[in-house]
Amino acid sequence: MRIDGIAYRTIWLDPDDGWSVCIIDQTRLPWSLEIARLTTVEEAAHAIRAMRVRGAPLIGATAAFGLCLGLRADPSDEAMARDASLLAATRPTAVNLGWALARMRHRLAAVPPHERAARAYREAQAIADEDAVQNEALGHVGAPLIAGRARSGDTVNVLTHCNAGWLACVDWGTALAPIYVAHEQGVAVHVWVDETRPRNQGAALTAWELGKHGVAHTVIADNAGGHLMQRGLVDLVIVGTDRVSRNGDVANKIGTYLKALAAHDTGVPFYVALPSSTIDWTIADGVRDIPIEERSGREVSHMSGAMADGRIGEIAVVAAGSPLANPAFDVTPARLVGGLITERGLCAASESGLRSLFPDAA
Repeated sequence: MRIDGIAYRTIWLDPDDGWSVCIIDQTRLPWSLEIARLTTVEEAAHAIRAMRVRGAPLIGATAAFGLCLGLRADPSDEAMARDASLLAATRPTAVNLGWALARMRHRLAAVPPHERAARAYREAQAIADEDAVQNEALGHVGAPLIAGRARSGDTVNVLTHCNAGWLACVDWGTALAPIYVAHEQGVAVHVWVDETRPRNQGAALTAWELGKHGVAHTVIADNAGGHLMQRGLVDLVIVGTDRVSRNGDVANKIGTYLKALAAHDTGVPFYVALPSSTIDWTIADGVRDIPIEERSGREVSHMSGAMADGRIGEIAVVAAGSPLANPAFDVTPARLVGGLITERGLCAASESGLRSLFPDAA
């Protein structure tokens, strides 16, 4: 996708050395565009844990490249298992993390150690490239849902939550991919962008990338979505997801469940966009069994932003001494999901719906 007319991906190999891994440091956005260079598996693990990279597909790709960095230092079976465990422990909810590591280890298990690093880089690049292709494809699947809501050239208003754009993936994004495709097809589309407390990934990241790509948008407080739906100002909701259980339950950034409830009450179509790597076929009941990450309470009690003098700083927003809780995700039951947008097509949020598109799934 584009930043001021220049095409970027979120992760790539440094062209100067061909092995170190470059990322956009998302903790610095939207105030500055900074490229970080990862050279060790420990640095890759920290980038995931500290949310310098985030979003399920990008986390998976970063883990794959992180394993490559580890194999450069030590290609033994023992080291590969240790490094995979280090990376797997960084974020518990996004299924792409475990999926990417399992794929890497499966493809590398029979490769002689002295050949592993080179083979690993090819596999990690394949994971990254496939993500970009899949997300562009699901964008074309979802775009007609937007275009179909246009009436006599009126603007279509889409509400989204958190950041499920190209910054959350290798390219294109999930929830925003249909919006980008519709925009490029000439559909007049406007996006209501939830701020997404506590980390403000909507206000900081979604608004930034939509603005850089020239898509009309308005940032709103998280609690404004239901009001806008009641007033008829939302034509459809599209969100991303970090894990979808095989029965169609959807884990996404905290607050998504409330948007689904409001959409259900007001009759607004609610869709979830995802590449197939985000489906967890091992979990039958997502509400019960998808692990929910608990993050630091400091994300709730403090906010960072630009000060009047231009410096980036942090301020406290909670009364001193108040206990804090910070569940990072919630699970929207399949019954509230109007459809799943995948690279193979649109399906019902159910096991039968998913298997109709992915009959080859384990």
